[in-house]
Amino acid sequence: MRPAKDYIVFPLDVPSMAAAKEYVALLSDVVGMFKVGLELFVRSGPQIIEWIKCSGDTQVFLDLKLHDIPETVKRTMRSISDLGVTFATVHCGETKQMLEAAVAGSGGDVGVLGVTVLTSVSGTDLHTAGFREEFHSDASKLVMKRAAMAKGSGCMGVVCSGLEVRMIKDAFGKDFIGVTPGIRPAIDGVPDDQQRVTTPAQAILNGADYLVIGRPIREAKDPKDAAIQITAEIKQALKRI
Repeated sequence: MRPAKDYIVFPLDVPSMAAAKEYVALLSDVVGMFKVGLELFVRSGPQIIEWIKCSGDTQVFLDLKLHDIPETVKRTMRSISDLGVTFATVHCGETKQMLEAAVAGSGGDVGVLGVTVLTSVSGTDLHTAGFREEFHSDASKLVMKRAAMAKGSGCMGVVCSGLEVRMIKDAFGKDFIGVTPGIRPAIDGVPDDQQRVTTPAQAILNGADYLVIGRPIREAKDPKDAAIQITAEIKQALKRI
């Protein structure tokens, strides 16, 4: 069984390489993976990825959510595959061909994850965006449709909320990876922009493989202690599986 801390992905949602280095130094022994998103990558580029890799055994998740014509996505994923990251993301919002291009570009050197529906998106948002009633009345149906497209395209897994990961595991198998953002510990009651959220324990019991946990750790008085407490919650959930 994997150590409980390895389920935690900490997003380095900071504006500078210096700030990212501080969190890596603080948390590298209490989380399993660091996520580098658009803001940090635009500021720091591949250098931050190389620095994280040289700083210990923690893995790197490059979350750029590629979304472009298939050939551009393929070439970009080919470049990403040279960086030595564990996962990279591509949106499921367009064609199956775009997802297939991402997988082809990865060359099997990076796990391609399809982003289904962002956890900040509500049914009202989907309605406003023009989605059919069957999708905006039940976002999980759109998540499952996109997860099926990702699976059929050869993606290693998907990014989805902890509310949908059990359905995805049941439909596509335990080996199809589920990465779940929108994680809020039971003790965390601070409102934010996330709409479809679960606790760490709920996500684990639903079958999540990785939990993206940012604000509950970053905004805690003691971020390292917060991560340790979340690890304890994960351990208890793992005992129930």
